[in-house]
Formats: sequence, structure tokens, C-alpha cells
Amino acid sequence: MADRSDGKKRLPSQENLLLDYVRRLEKHKDGRKVVILHLSALRPFNRRDQHIRAAASNFDALVSDMTGQLFTMKNSDIYFIFKSEAQAGVETIVQKIKYLFDDDPLVAEEDIQTQNFATWYDAATDYDNFLQLVQGMAQSEQERQAAVRSRMDARSALKAKQKQGEPLTPDVLARVETALIRADLSNLARRQFVCAVDSKLVPTQTFSELFISISDLRETLLPGVNLTANRWLFQHLTETLDRRMLSMLTKTDSISISGEISFNVNIATLLSKEFQSFDDNIAASRRGQMIIELQKEDIFSNLSSYVFAREFVQDKGYRVCMDGVTLETLTMIHRERLGIDLTKLVWDPELVDGGEEVHSLLKRVVDEEGADKFVLIRCDNREAIDFGKSVGIEQFQGRFVENLIAEDNRRREMLRLKRRIERN
Repeated sequence: MADRSDGKKRLPSQENLLLDYVRRLEKHKDGRKVVILHLSALRPFNRRDQHIRAAASNFDALVSDMTGQLFTMKNSDIYFIFKSEAQAGVETIVQKIKYLFDDDPLVAEEDIQTQNFATWYDAATDYDNFLQLVQGMAQSEQERQAAVRSRMDARSALKAKQKQGEPLTPDVLARVETALIRADLSNLARRQFVCAVDSKLVPTQTFSELFISISDLRETLLPGVNLTANRWLFQHLTETLDRRMLSMLTKTDSISISGEISFNVNIATLLSKEFQSFDDNIAASRRGQMIIELQKEDIFSNLSSYVFAREFVQDKGYRVCMDGVTLETLTMIHRERLGIDLTKLVWDPELVDGGEEVHSLLKRVVDEEGADKFVLIRCDNREAIDFGKSVGIEQFQGRFVENLIAEDNRRREMLRLKRRIERN
């Protein structure tokens, strides 16, 4: 059986499809014209995927009735090759697309003589020049793809080396901690949203988790070291990262902390002078918008320290979340007695495979403690959302949720562009 993934890799690019089309056009170039929309020259915020799709969709009717052929390049430029009799209609479409971007310097400052936004060709008289242009573009794209593959191969090799890398040692840890004191970690900070998801898979953000990417940190500072190989040294490293996170959270100019947020820390950090300083430097109103996430292993490694730290932060107004709870530990932990405000349950397909017994157990637990007390995390597909909703869970986190947010943003942007076109 053929390898489908290899087949996908061999699919021709739009640049190669265009080159093939133009070569075949040589025998039929009479009565054909070309327009190139130079959308690659737009400002970055005006050439997002949804903007390019909205622009290209204006040609759909002409493509459907075989009047012309559309190609969208990797750099966002649009090539439309069409029959000469459609010239007036194509000019109207080009003008309509210009309205989409009338606030961009490419359009706002356009000199008609320079044809910044669009370039026109007559295939019958300009064929050789147009063919040369397309050949050069296809060659450039091949070179770009080769460079990307080379970087990806190097990155894959680096990640493989990291997984099998040297274990973290005390000497290496000391050097890392020294580097962390000076390093700007704001570019390693990541934000992942927790959302309610309705029956139409439209997400509503409830809060976001702020964290420092360990994999990116390792790639930046120690590409040849496996940071998690030694559990105790890694624990010490995370305490250092906790202090840096607290420092960033007190500097609103270095990282956005709008809305309700959660962040993962160690219990030892909550009892440190750094947390006391952090607490002294934030407004009392912000404490109620912050959720402190604790790993269950950290909680049970020293229950007395946990109880003291939990009472301290809750008295200040923070909420406490237990992170990383699995089905096996869910029924073993008395969360009410521990004073937990929120529980993050790890999604696993085995939750579905457990059948009615697991389904009934989870539904009973969620009903007793309240849907607002749970978040189903690591949701990578729709199955996780459907199962969570079936047992009463209303909040979700993971890659699938991030995709839903991105899709919802694209949908809203397309609607905004549509309304803008209608107004123009």
C-alpha cells in the first residue's frame, strides 16, 4: 500500500501549477489576459489568511463558469488568467478588492502610473515576459521550500538529540539558573485559553493559563541537555522559573495579564519572599482574577506546607487549582477537604473506553461538586469535548480548543470584511 503522507508531500505547489498552466497556455494565448494582485506588498496585519481568502473569493463566479483560472501564491499574491471578454468584470472585481484594503499604504498611496496594487498582461503580446516572471517565481519558491526542509531536518535532529540528551547535573543547573537571572523570558511565555464550548463548537473564553515553555527554554539555553531526566533537579529549576514568572506578572509592560489568568507554581514558591513581594505589588482586585495551579504530586509531598500555603493565598483572594488529575486519582482525592477551588482533569481516550461505569462515575462527581469546579485539559480532538459535555463538564483546554478559537476569530474577521465590502 502506498504511503499517503508521501503522496501529500508530492502535491504540486500553486507556483508549479501556475507554471504548468502558463506553459500549456502558449498554444491558446490569443484572447487571454492576466492580472496579478500584489497582496504580498500589503502590511502584515492586512494579509492574514482570512484577508487573502476574502479577496480570492471575489473571483469564484468567473472560475465556476470557466471564464478564468485563479492561483494564490505562497507570498499571498493572486494571479488570475481570464478570457479577454471578461476584462470589464475583472476590473470591477479588482476595484472591489482594493476597497478591502483602502487603509493600507499600498492602496492609499498608490500612484496609478506605478501599478503598485495590480499588474496587467496581455498573454498574446506579453507571453514571453509573463512566462519568464512565472518561471523565476517558481524557482524562488523551490529554493525557499528546500531551505525550509533543511531547517526542519535540523530542528528534528535537535529535538531527537534533546530527548536523548545528557541528564541535568547540579553544575549545569547552576549555570542555567545564572543565565535565567539575566535572560528575557517574556518571549518564552505562552498563553493557552480555557473555554466553554457550545453545541455549535463556538468557544467562549473563561480564563487563560500563563506558562513558560520548557521545550523552548531547553532549545534556547541547553539544546543538548534533557532537563526532565532528573526529577529533583528539575523541581529546583521550576522553582527558579516560578520566581521569573512572578517577576513578569508584576511588569505589565513585559507580558499581557488582562482578564482572569492561572499560573502553575510550586508550594515552596508560595511560601517564599518572592511571592510575598509579588503579592505586595499587585492590586487587591487582581488577586480575585488569579488562579494558582498546583501539581497533585507537590501537594501530597508535604500536606502540612500545602494547607498553610493554601489558606494563606485563599485568604488573600486567590483561587487554588489542582492540576494533572487523572481518572485513577480523581476518586482517591477528597478535593473539598483539601480546599480545592478548581480541578483540571486530564483527557484520555480511555475515559470513553471505560464504558457506562466510568461515564456514570464522572457524571456523579461533576454533579456533586459542580460543573464550574472542573476543566478537561489536553483536549486534542472533538471526542474530548463531546465526552466532557456528556458528563457535565463545561470548561475545556487544549490544542483543539485553540483551533476553535482561531476558527472563531477567522469567522468574525470574514464577517467584518463582508460588512465592509457591503458598505463600500
